[in-house]
Amino acid sequence: MMTSQRPLTGIRVVEVSSFVASPLCGLTLAQLGAEVVRIDPVGGAADISRWPLTDGHNGAPVGTSIYWTGLNKGKRSVTADLKSTEGQTLVQRMVVDSGPGGGVLVTNSAGRDWMSHRTLSALRSDVITLELVGGSDGSPGVDYTVNAGLGFPMITGPTQNAGVVNHVLPAWDVACGLYAALAITAAVRRRDLTGRGAEIRLPLEDVALSITSCLGYLTEPQVNSRDRLGTGNDVYGTYGTDFATADGGRIMVVALTPRHFRDLVEVTGCKDAVAALEAALGVDFSTESARFIHRETLTALFARWFSEHTTVEVEQVLATTTVLHQRYRTFEDVVTSGDLRDHPLFEVLEQPGVGRFLAAAMPAAFDGEHYFTGPAEELGSSTPQ
Repeated sequence: MMTSQRPLTGIRVVEVSSFVASPLCGLTLAQLGAEVVRIDPVGGAADISRWPLTDGHNGAPVGTSIYWTGLNKGKRSVTADLKSTEGQTLVQRMVVDSGPGGGVLVTNSAGRDWMSHRTLSALRSDVITLELVGGSDGSPGVDYTVNAGLGFPMITGPTQNAGVVNHVLPAWDVACGLYAALAITAAVRRRDLTGRGAEIRLPLEDVALSITSCLGYLTEPQVNSRDRLGTGNDVYGTYGTDFATADGGRIMVVALTPRHFRDLVEVTGCKDAVAALEAALGVDFSTESARFIHRETLTALFARWFSEHTTVEVEQVLATTTVLHQRYRTFEDVVTSGDLRDHPLFEVLEQPGVGRFLAAAMPAAFDGEHYFTGPAEELGSSTPQ
């Protein structure tokens, strides 16, 4: 539950949004103590029934969106006819008549004059608005279309695959939602210092371009005149790959440092073979470049040891070394392992329409405390009568 010690206690945010980035922004602000009111059209926005849905197990009704409730925990829910003058006026009043900590709007429903910064700032001079848009030019765009235009699907998946592979995690949506929460927090900080409001525009495409540039994907073809090649499950620029075990499991192994690599060589019994390979090739495997360039040969040496041991045996042995490793698991494996039950990031949540389950808090711990929120409200339950 929220406490007065949370960093954003006293801040009030109106969220007119749907899908991932904008609701994640609101959720993050709510976890940090802000009062967040999500406003939907009557009957819900386009994401109200987005999969996954409850299927009737464990006493839950059929058809509740697990996705929607997950992203809207801890928020108040208001519905309004957003096409009517009355509904638009309600949104405006909720933004501007919300006390000194209010006057903050987050939306991915951009381009609506009635809730534009120009309109709202005429009603409240220190208003803060953040509009999430798709393309840099304001054109429509979602995570998967933005990603397709950047190049990542061209190097994702098996190296022998001639097509493209989409990443299943909407990474740009997630990053955009977190950037949005950071931008709102910064704008509130500036307003506290100067009294100035802020008009913030955050294109999903710009988030993707910025991060892709910072990580070198866009710089490499500019300065080296060549594109990044796909490497399958091999980690680019260092030594890391997956190995099959004797019982059909798979282990991801990463050796970032010389010490990691030495331990991997020792544990797999390949010390003499690796030394001979270094001498024959005239390379130094203490460098990441050498390990990456000759990764296929090294993997062929190490693979035999993994194939002769079960997954549990491999995990037990690698746990005694510095080698970075993890067994591949399904989401169900993670849940049934009991790891969530013992993790301080999780606590039991009673979510109407879904049931009881372990839900995560704000991942950053402040003074040792993770900030939890209550469940998502039923759609429209806080609508003024």
